[in-house]
Amino acid sequence: MGDRWLSVDEIANYLGIKRDTVCKRIAEKHMSAHWMSRLWKFNNKEVGEWVKSGGAGEKDDEDQRTTRDRSR
Repeated sequence: MGDRWLSVDEIANYLGIKRDTVCKRIAEKHMSAHWMSRLWKFNNKEVGEWVKSGGAGEKDDEDQRTTRDRSR
């Protein structure tokens, strides 16, 4: 994905979670995000480091259902 800034939808797709979950992670778990011109933007390297450091924590029930559905 290079070094360009990613949108909420793009980072949600990159992480395999829903858009609403990204917004919850910003508010509740201090997900690495930057507010630019009324939009949240993400650097995938920063988000990857946040995930690796344990910042993502446990998954929401919604994400667990989505993951379980994908494995079928």
